[in-house]
Amino acid sequence: MSTHQLYTSAVNEPVWDVPMSGDARFAWEYDENREKLLALYQKGKDKQWDSVKRIDWDLEVDPYDALGLPDRSLAVYGTRHWERMSDRQRREVRRHYASWQFSQFLHGEQGAMVTGARIVETVPDMDAKLYSATQTMDEARHVEIFSRFLHEKIGMIYPINGKLQGLLGETLTDSRWDMPYLGMQVLIEGLALAAFGVIRDASTRPLPKQILAYVMQDEARHVAFGRLALRDYYGQLSSAELREREDFVIEGCYLMRDRLRGVEIWENFGIGRDEAMEMLKDSPYIRMFQSLLFSRIVPCVKDIGLWSDRIRQAYDDMGVLEMSKGDLDALMRQDEEIADRIDSERFAAEETERRQEVDAVIAEAAASS
Repeated sequence: MSTHQLYTSAVNEPVWDVPMSGDARFAWEYDENREKLLALYQKGKDKQWDSVKRIDWDLEVDPYDALGLPDRSLAVYGTRHWERMSDRQRREVRRHYASWQFSQFLHGEQGAMVTGARIVETVPDMDAKLYSATQTMDEARHVEIFSRFLHEKIGMIYPINGKLQGLLGETLTDSRWDMPYLGMQVLIEGLALAAFGVIRDASTRPLPKQILAYVMQDEARHVAFGRLALRDYYGQLSSAELREREDFVIEGCYLMRDRLRGVEIWENFGIGRDEAMEMLKDSPYIRMFQSLLFSRIVPCVKDIGLWSDRIRQAYDDMGVLEMSKGDLDALMRQDEEIADRIDSERFAAEETERRQEVDAVIAEAAASS
């Protein structure tokens, strides 16, 4: 079935053309330069995987409760609209929420794939080009995974959120080579990692849990790449140049905070935009979710050296300044461990099942002899 038949509303631009400026840079120095970046490149090669083989796509998914999240995670929960809904309508709400969330993940991953290719073109250093090439492959795999989940398990897709599209446009059209790093590796990927993590840990369904854990294992490397690439470079910039990057971060963070409100879900259920915004603002779960979304971005922005009074004030206004104390390295280690543990548990269970089948065949053969 065509993707356009699954969209909840018509897509205005079947193909979004983004005019880009900036130079494609060739580097003729092939010696090893930054050891940490090259180690990350090696890890990126070692950690490539096939989504067809690693993910258990045979797992059943109820499209009306695909994520297995508590109803209080829905902004409409506890409101007069929720009380008036039938069981069938509530099932539809759960389906729309899962569709909207994973649709934005899908569109963001396509943006990351295009941005990864853009970084290969524009970054001046060969070691960064090498790693960006592995990231582009990672993002292609993620697009494949989220698209398959939405097509086969949910059967519904939401168009790209306007706030996300706006930040992607700004990230891709800036001619400065470091801006795709800042927009994608730090802001969009950082926020996606946090959103993936919240749903991965809260979901009671094995397939989305697998998908998010495995994707997060890749994304943690991507954020580490952005930190390594930008940290040294930003130490060389003038105060005016740093201020331009700070402006971009502040605007991008407000856009990202607004992106994950999902107003368009509730408009599909006849709730006006203004009322939906109030409903989202009053939801304790949504407020908690939005604050957790910055758990990766804020310490990363601090780590790369964009930590002026203006940045701190913006994060204080958003209520996420305390996130600056987070340990990014510990979070990324945890992401790696969770994915590895899911693999171990899953393949151990499969091995046990195979042994039981073999034992049953042997026992049957012995009984008939």
